[in-house]
This record gives sequence, C-alpha cells and structure tokens, in this order.
Amino acid sequence: MLSFVNDYSEGAHEKILQKLLEINKTPMPGYGVDSYSSSAKQKIRDACNCPEAEVFFLIGGTQTNQIVINALTAQYQGVVAVDTGHIAVHEAGAIEFTGHKVLTVPSHEGKMAPEDLSKLLTTFYNDANREHMVYPGMVYISHPTEYGTLYTRQELKDLYAICSQYHMPLYLDGARLGYALACPQSDLTLQDIAAYTDAFYIGGTKCGALFGEAVVFTKHNAPKHFSTQIKQHGALLAKGWLLGLQFDTLFTDNLYLEISKNAIASAHQLREAFRAKGYRFYIDSPTNQLFIVLENSQMESLSESVQFSFWEQLDENHTVVRFATSWATSKADVQKLIELL
Repeated sequence: MLSFVNDYSEGAHEKILQKLLEINKTPMPGYGVDSYSSSAKQKIRDACNCPEAEVFFLIGGTQTNQIVINALTAQYQGVVAVDTGHIAVHEAGAIEFTGHKVLTVPSHEGKMAPEDLSKLLTTFYNDANREHMVYPGMVYISHPTEYGTLYTRQELKDLYAICSQYHMPLYLDGARLGYALACPQSDLTLQDIAAYTDAFYIGGTKCGALFGEAVVFTKHNAPKHFSTQIKQHGALLAKGWLLGLQFDTLFTDNLYLEISKNAIASAHQLREAFRAKGYRFYIDSPTNQLFIVLENSQMESLSESVQFSFWEQLDENHTVVRFATSWATSKADVQKLIELL
C-alpha cells in the first residue's frame, strides 16, 4: 500500500536518529536548559537574521497554537483567522477551549486578504456595541496555508502593517514552513517572516523531526514567564534536549531546507502526471499538498492501492482528496502512483 496520506507518516531524518543514538546514554539537564537547545536557538536566530529573537521548543502544532494564542491574548480577546484556517477547522476547538473565540474572515485559496482584515477591524471599532463583543486581539495565518498556497512578501507586509496599526500581534503557523521555503514560487524568506511577524513557529513534526516545533518571538516580545505558561499547559518536556538536539541538527548545514526540497520535487512530478492524465485540480497548490477531484468510483478504486486523505465532499458524485508528499517520499513510490493513475 502506497502512502501519500500526510507528511508526518515517517519517523525522522537519519542524521537526527544518529545524533540521538550518539547521546542516548549521556546525562542531560532537563526542561530545555541543555547545550543542544541553546545551540539550536542561536542557529535559528542566525538563520532568521534576528539576534533579538526568543526561541522556545514545543512538541506539536495544536499544542503550540493553543499556548501561543492563549499567551498573546487577553481574557476578552479572540484571534482572527480565515474560515479555512487550521485553528478554525482542524483543531477541535482547542483555541476556544482556552476561552478565546476564533473570529473568521473569508478565505481566498486559503489566504487572508489584507482588505478583509481591515474591513473586520474597521467594522468592529465603528460598532457602538463593541463592549459587548469579542475584541480581535491578534491575527493568525499559516504559511503554507491549509490549502498549500503561499503568501507573497507584499501580502505579509500588508497584513503586518494593519496589525501594527491596531497594535495586534501577527502570528504565523509554520507547521510546513520548510516546504514553503523550499518552493521555487515563494518570494518569502525566513528573514522576511521574522521581519514581518511578531511570532511564528518552525515546524519540525512535518519536516524531518520525530516531533517538535520551534516558536520564535521576533521582537524580544515573548510573553512574560512564557516557560511557566508552557508548563501550566502540561507542555514543558522534561527531556527537553530531545527537542533541542533535533532542531540543532535540522539547522546545521542547511539540512531543514535541503530535505524539504524532496517534498516539493516529488509533488511537482505528481502534479505534472495528474495534469497530463486529465485529472481535475480543486486548487492549484504549488507546495507539497495536491488537492484532486475524483469521481467516487475512482476514489474507491484508487484507495485499494494508495492511502490519501479525504478533504471534502464536492457533490454526490465527486470528492476532493489530498495527496501529500514529504521530506521522505521516495522516487519509487512516486513512480508507482503515477503508474496507477
């Protein structure tokens, strides 16, 4: 059975596993105060060209989003996201669970339009009854988006300018950030993201690590006692060096970007094959997620040999499915899938 169901099916890059094996019986300080975590933080600051950045390591994406959003918003505030955003759709109400409503604006192929954000904020502050409403306290976007699409540098700058005007932090979910940075169509660099956000995270779980996400507060603006808040959420890993070592390895010799290129190259090969064989694209994503419209009979037939993700029911005869490639996708599996189409 071929697997294109997601980009976190495999374990971790061999260099990470080798490094873990090398230090396996070496005693380490706990809770992220070890030398590997310190080294990883400095390498991330250097990669972002952001010496004032404050870096924290967490375990998974939903945990990271929940803790960062909860820490950056006041009790009476919500977070603005597009209606297809991960926190609005696929996080089981984790943000609302902490008391912060997700306030949505329309999605444009997964992206937030600056004019929609501006309209929401203008409407809110012109409303005489706003004291009875949820205040928009921060903005959440992801890059790539939930549909694998990419923000341009100008779009990010425009969103950041609006957020700055209203004194709201802009937070970028980078669960698949490696794949965005490796995509030739992207004009956004890691340095741009550090410059035009207040916080973001570098995804490891989907990009070569066993698990882990690196949260970066870009303006020396980490919430007060953020490590304590992480622990309050039950998310402070005692064996913190497991996170630090992985990111230290990923940010040595540009490994994070180099291994992410495989996902983009594999997706490109599949994209061309789908197109050549007459398949219909639901959305034309340039990254590692391919959204294809299948007749239900096609879907059932293909699922006998290939694992892929259900995305949404398009109509009674057609379903949107997702094929995802990763840093570990093999050329042989890509070729086998092409032959099956």
